[in-house]
Amino acid sequence: MLRQLKPWRASLAVRLPTSSAWSQSSRAALLSSRSFSSNSVLYDADKIDGNAIAKSIRQEIQKEITEIKRVKPQFNPNLVIIQVGDRPDSSAYVRMKLKAAHEAKLSCELRKFPDSITEAQLLEEIEDLNDDTSVHGILVQLPLPKEINEGRITDAVSIDKDVDGFGTLNIGELSRRGGSPLFVPCTPKGVMVLLEKHKVELRGKNAVVIGRSDIVGTPVASLLRAADATVTVCHRYTQDLASIVKQADVVIAAVGVPDFVKGEWLKPGAVVIDVGINYVPDETKKSGKRLTGDVDYASSAKVASLITPVPGGVGPMTVAMLVQNVVDSAKRHYQEQERRHVTPLPLRLQKPVPSDIDISRSQHPKKIRDLAKEVGITDHELIPYGAYKGKVSLHALKRLEHRKDGKYILVAGITPTPLGEGKSTTTMGLAQALGGHLGKMAFANVRQPSMGPTFGIKGGAAGGGYAQVIPMDEFNMHLTGDIHAISAANNLLAAAIDTRMFHEKSQKDASLYKRLVPKNKFTPSMLKRLKKLGIDKTDPASLTKEEIRKFARLDIDPDTITWKRVVDCNDRHLRTITVGEAPTEKGDIRQTGFDITVASECMAVLALSNSLHDMRERLGNMVVASSRDGVPITCDDLGAGGALTALMKDAIMPNLMQTLEGTPVLVHAGPFANISIGASSVLADKIALKLVGSEPGENHEEKAGYVITEAGFDFTMGGERFFNIKCRSSGLVPDTVVIVATVRALKLHGGGPDVKPGQKLPDAYLNANVDLVRNGCSNLKKQIQNAKSYGVPVVVAINRFSSDSAEEIEIIREEALAAGANDAIASNHWEEGGLGAIDLAKGVIKAANEGSHDDFKLLYDIPNTSAEDKLNIIAREMYGAEKVELSPLAREKIERYTKQGFGNLPICIAKTQYSLSHDPNLKGVPSGFTVPIRDVRASVGAGYLYALAAEIMTIPGLPTYAGFMNVEVDDEGNIDGLF
Repeated sequence: MLRQLKPWRASLAVRLPTSSAWSQSSRAALLSSRSFSSNSVLYDADKIDGNAIAKSIRQEIQKEITEIKRVKPQFNPNLVIIQVGDRPDSSAYVRMKLKAAHEAKLSCELRKFPDSITEAQLLEEIEDLNDDTSVHGILVQLPLPKEINEGRITDAVSIDKDVDGFGTLNIGELSRRGGSPLFVPCTPKGVMVLLEKHKVELRGKNAVVIGRSDIVGTPVASLLRAADATVTVCHRYTQDLASIVKQADVVIAAVGVPDFVKGEWLKPGAVVIDVGINYVPDETKKSGKRLTGDVDYASSAKVASLITPVPGGVGPMTVAMLVQNVVDSAKRHYQEQERRHVTPLPLRLQKPVPSDIDISRSQHPKKIRDLAKEVGITDHELIPYGAYKGKVSLHALKRLEHRKDGKYILVAGITPTPLGEGKSTTTMGLAQALGGHLGKMAFANVRQPSMGPTFGIKGGAAGGGYAQVIPMDEFNMHLTGDIHAISAANNLLAAAIDTRMFHEKSQKDASLYKRLVPKNKFTPSMLKRLKKLGIDKTDPASLTKEEIRKFARLDIDPDTITWKRVVDCNDRHLRTITVGEAPTEKGDIRQTGFDITVASECMAVLALSNSLHDMRERLGNMVVASSRDGVPITCDDLGAGGALTALMKDAIMPNLMQTLEGTPVLVHAGPFANISIGASSVLADKIALKLVGSEPGENHEEKAGYVITEAGFDFTMGGERFFNIKCRSSGLVPDTVVIVATVRALKLHGGGPDVKPGQKLPDAYLNANVDLVRNGCSNLKKQIQNAKSYGVPVVVAINRFSSDSAEEIEIIREEALAAGANDAIASNHWEEGGLGAIDLAKGVIKAANEGSHDDFKLLYDIPNTSAEDKLNIIAREMYGAEKVELSPLAREKIERYTKQGFGNLPICIAKTQYSLSHDPNLKGVPSGFTVPIRDVRASVGAGYLYALAAEIMTIPGLPTYAGFMNVEVDDEGNIDGLF
């Protein structure tokens, strides 16, 4: 563990080992407090050996760093020194600092810049260092060239890295009575340590400081006053200076004049600290000059009781204090990272519960910078988008790679019904209970909602009631533009496909090749295509005619194009369109269509990527069509992989928001749940797991926090894909599955009357009916068994409504436990926020700590299982089907993908979410059915195949009465009408 940092006054104390470098008189002086006498007697002053004390401090620092590293290997205090120009004195000082840092085992880097560097350039360098979390101290070697404002430069250094203590904030805090500077300037701090080490009593004594500089005189006077000395600050022009000095018990000379203070000025027995560094002519020295202080040492040593020599007094201490400040800065940085704590926002609960948008607007969110600081996201890792949302840089993953991941919780549900189960609301309520009431670090990770359902019939996905993401309107509309970036990337690729076919049709091989490689240089994407073709050449001029033809002609078969354009809107009239109608397209007409943006493979790639590099490779590998020879055509064959990555390079960073109670939420990606994983991104989960994780040496079970993420639809669909596709990509293993159920939804599965959104509920759903509940629990039991088959603990969350009876709740609990659930707990987070989910949170904590990743297993092997066998395994084990039946088209597609090398990919099935089967009318737990697979498609870049068991609309239509009709904006810019 890092030692607890003490206030700066206490931190001045440094243990002093006994050393042979110390004289007997110095050792005696150390062991007895100094007394002061006004008697006119001569003293033979003891020399204060700054070299010995500084050496002992460096040794202690080295020992401390070694001790901390033994527990925390990542601890690495790092100092960066900035030097402008080549002044000999500056270079000498820098060499001393580098040497001292090396002796103390600090990382230390010198960045030298020419005199010609501008102030703006220097400020930019400092800003970069301020943002670098691996740097704990920044020292700008003074003086700077006269064209550069020194004050502006020293103030630019972040206060928490200002190890010189020259910044306005640190100096101001030091000067203020009771102030708390993060750093004390090194020379004044060294002076105080010298006095402390020699047990010089300062309380009530007279101290005279000669010199008023901001670097030494003023701060050392503040330190002496803080030690209860009576301080007089003088300078070389002070009248009757000798008489003033004569009254001093302690004299600090920092005037910058050689031998300025004479022995006859001193009070007998005074303690003299000479801070001066002056060079005077001396023909006896090889250099022609010698170093002297501000005090005439020869005469003063006969009067003083203690005196510092020059050199060998304060100078070495200055450097030692610099090293100490860097170590203190590093310790403070690591302690702040370990002290992560989220301060919850209070809720003002109302009954009846207002609308979601009214609840959202009634809460004043935390500023996103404040929330980021609470959870341990550094300033340079946060990119704010307004006041209440921001992006989190992937640099956080690298910085925190040493941490052990926190606990990983997956929220899924029973088979959905029109009544809804409340997975998103439960996700938020659980996070609010863990983070706002049980003192745990807890992230909720959710998908970004498409504006299709937001303006359609379903609404957004912010949760609801007193368990939701805020601000709700920003969450549901645009957010930070990720979906728009994906639209742009997807449509660029669509344009590239049609354009390439057009140009290949209208040009011969040589001219086509010349236009493709106009600068006679291959792009990175072109080099990938050459490698794919087996052409080991990098010089465009070296290709043969046959190689030119193979390289330049993709020869796309229009009938095999799978890539569509996208728009983030429900628009049924774009499902089938014709392109190429303009006369300029020369009759190159083909039929295609639009998908909703979240159905784009680009979105799936975003969700499943593990890094920016991984996303670049996946985007380049996306297969958009086949050639007439059956060769898969990729995004990189079209040369578009780099451009798509450029459009999505910001979108890869997760978005930070917050729950209604001020706990953190990462919102990222939103892959279409029918044909993809229907879950938030791998990167959001990985970053959150590190942010809530434990440091080496900490008790993981006590310190680890929780990341609650959500799977689309029920566990049979969303959970199965989460494990077999998302977990394969991420390598992560959930610690617990939470399955959400409601009394109402179970009644529907148990044979209750049909319901339709917006219509009055039949009495069966408003009054107790234990038979319907018990019958419907068959669906819940199947979901529990499915989840348990992966070797993960299961907790059932009973999302409670006011109409639910205690007997109905108890029946669900009995049936869940009988099916193997670790627990089944009622939760009222919609009405009460985190307070209503405390019991659920405790149950999740218990289950997460009881499980073991050693028990985890996936549903099927990848290399040893054919695509058809995988489909059969999913249908039998997850759905309860007898088998799948492939259409001729589906079988032909599987054979093609297998031949092309894609048969070893995981697979998912696009089917209705309203039944365990492919038929939405089959409620409860149907059995003995056959799942018809009419088509199979490939998302090669994302890394999976998907089979279609039903007609899945990848761009929904709008209803007669659509959600957008409710939306209005008032004169203040507030959005109303969202639900």
